[in-house]
Amino acid sequence: MFTGLIQGLGKLESLGSDRLQIRCVSGNTEAILGDLAIGDSVAIDGVCLTAVEILSQGFVAIASPETLSRSTLGQKPDACVNIETSLRAGSKLGGHFVTGHVDGIGNLVESIATANAWEMTFTFPTASASIWQRQIAPYIVSKGSIAVNGISLTVADCDADGNWFKVAVIPHSYSETNLQNLKPGSWVNIEADILGKYAAKFLRSSFKLSPNSSSLWEETTVSNLGEITPDFLAEHGFI
Repeated sequence: MFTGLIQGLGKLESLGSDRLQIRCVSGNTEAILGDLAIGDSVAIDGVCLTAVEILSQGFVAIASPETLSRSTLGQKPDACVNIETSLRAGSKLGGHFVTGHVDGIGNLVESIATANAWEMTFTFPTASASIWQRQIAPYIVSKGSIAVNGISLTVADCDADGNWFKVAVIPHSYSETNLQNLKPGSWVNIEADILGKYAAKFLRSSFKLSPNSSSLWEETTVSNLGEITPDFLAEHGFI
């Protein structure tokens, strides 16, 4: 689990079909490598990877074919990437819950510098349209959370169907992450808010034990549950 608060930048280098070397080049290197151990999780551009070798200025991780096909990591040789180590118990949660399991790839439409921020608009590449509309678009809402290359951002604006969204990036986030390197058309990893996904699933269906069913769980549609009220939410553990 991560927070979407980037600790530093690294250079991504491919060591073969599934091995990636990440060398820290800026940011708080000690915070990243100080207690990093083999087997630890690290988010690279928002993708959760496992460290399999620790180096003096970085580490080596293994990326599965699924990870490479669903993210930009397989398309970015010698790229500058964002690094965040996993959330420790008791640590501050300054961003939002980021799992490191990206939903798909988006691309930058435009980046406009304003007096106190960069307004950046993202949408989906044509090849990723079906994935975006199924796994990302339903969870994009104005003022909601979204992770772009592992960075916790707030949606400032979006269309009704979630086919594009805009974020306002403060100077610190812009200068300390690889957002500063993006050009129109650049690909980015997108992860929708995990809490939104669970809330949406709950509204679609509720699962309960069914002693008369061959399966342990039986799906009951929301239409059979009645009105969603404070009492209903309390009964089901939401309050």
